[in-house]
Amino acid sequence: MQGVTSEVTSENFAVLARRVRDAGLLNRRFAYYGVMIPLTIIAFGVGFAGLVLVGNSWSSLGIAVFLGLMFTQLGFVGHDAGHQEVFRSRRANRYLGLGVGNVLIGMSFGWWVPKHSAHHAHPNESGRDPDVGDVVVVVTPSANGQPAGGGPITRALARWQAPLFFPLMVLRSTGIHVLGVQRLVLQRNRAAGVELALLALHSALYLTIIFWVLSPLKAVVFIVVQQAVFSVYLGCSFAPNHKGMPMIDPDSQLSFARRQVITSRNVAGGWFTNVLLGGLNFQIEHHLFPSMPRPNLSRAQGIVRAFCLDNDLSYREDSLTASYRQTIRFLQEAGTVEGLSTTQSLSGSVPLT
Repeated sequence: MQGVTSEVTSENFAVLARRVRDAGLLNRRFAYYGVMIPLTIIAFGVGFAGLVLVGNSWSSLGIAVFLGLMFTQLGFVGHDAGHQEVFRSRRANRYLGLGVGNVLIGMSFGWWVPKHSAHHAHPNESGRDPDVGDVVVVVTPSANGQPAGGGPITRALARWQAPLFFPLMVLRSTGIHVLGVQRLVLQRNRAAGVELALLALHSALYLTIIFWVLSPLKAVVFIVVQQAVFSVYLGCSFAPNHKGMPMIDPDSQLSFARRQVITSRNVAGGWFTNVLLGGLNFQIEHHLFPSMPRPNLSRAQGIVRAFCLDNDLSYREDSLTASYRQTIRFLQEAGTVEGLSTTQSLSGSVPLT
């Protein structure tokens, strides 16, 4: 594998960090967020206004699709707030995250932040990255070469995980809502109580508007379509970042920079890709500097790419469709006994040193 024969020292990375800081790329971008966030919220509001104007009609399903897209765009705003990219104050970023996360899209900001922080600390590390287990199911072969371990459902998921990858994304928003509430109920403190109240406010407003405008049947279909679009768009936005990239053995002693770079993939494209993926297309730069404001990531790319070249780090960038093909191919290999040797080398049974 390219770029695993030499290590990146803390001094090397300190030089990169100094270049990025001296270029002003860690400075807040208040003008950008001051325009982007209100426009996103306005578009979100226009969607519900459009629902009221369209009224009790099956044409409202077009509004459901639009709102599914806007829920995801608001999710990108919550992501930036969770990384302290928007404001200098941690409290202000938290308020923004609670507003767009809990109130507008019904996702627990307090549940998501520590989960996502664990992912950034241990990307693609089995047992420590919470985003690993929701993608790849590996069944170890027994002595006779047949799948062993896990029940019949686990073995079926392992075998069919490639064709099920996109269909199962439809359930992503349901998992986000349920897991967030479960965590808050178990937490049982004042912060959890505030978040639960905000989630209840979201549910009350969301359901009231939809069932006030639409008949029960149309309302249920509207919710299913809107949440499905939200789920698939969100899943497809995060999938290219790390899926199909090398997995890290928990015992590997890798530097911060190498760990972040070799597990991440950028998505090539212009301004449309940047808007479509909410800046997640610059995943390598984002993982190296998670608090860097979204509009600065493209400006940092040249500096980071040169650093990777100088330090024998594989800088991976693919088109959006190519990244999906690689993910599906990886899942196909993981789903067959014959492909387990390949899967295991990716999943960390061979330490990356």
